[in-house]
Amino acid sequence: MTEDAEFVAAALEREGASYRAEAERERLRSDLEFVGASVGAVRGTVRDLGRRRPGMTRDEAVTLASELWRSRVYERRLAAVVLLQEHVDTLDNGDLTRIEGFVRDARLSALVDPLALDVIGPLVERLTGTARARADQALDRWAGEQDVWLRRAALLAPTRPL
Repeated sequence: MTEDAEFVAAALEREGASYRAEAERERLRSDLEFVGASVGAVRGTVRDLGRRRPGMTRDEAVTLASELWRSRVYERRLAAVVLLQEHVDTLDNGDLTRIEGFVRDARLSALVDPLALDVIGPLVERLTGTARARADQALDRWAGEQDVWLRRAALLAPTRPL
C-alpha cells in the first residue's frame, strides 16, 4: 500500500467501531468488510489527507482512488468516492472507464449513488464538444446494460443539475 492509502486505512481503523461495522453490514447486506467508521469520519479522513497532500494531482487522486477501491473494505471504497468528489473538477472523459469499473464492482446504492450524483453527473455536465458526445454515448450504453448498477448510475448521473 502507498503511504497515502496507509494513512487513509489507519485513520478509518482508528475511527471505526465494531457496533457500527455490524450495523452497516446488516443495513447494506454486503459481503464487504466494514471497520465501522462513520461517513463523517470518512469525509474527515479525506479532508485530512488533502491537508497532508496539498496540490494532489488528478493522476495521483485517481490512482489513490483505485488503490482504495481494490480493498474489500467498504469505508475505504467510500473514501475513494469522496476523493473523486473532491477532485471532480480535474477529472476528464477518460476517467469514465475507471469509474464504470467502480460502478460495476460496487453493487451498493451507498456507493453507486454518490458516484453517479457527485462524480459522473458533474463530470459529464462540464464536458463539451467531442468529449461530451463520447460521455453521453457511454451513459446511453450504460442505460441499456443488463447490469442494474450501471443502469442506475446512467439514470442518476444527469439528475444533479435538475
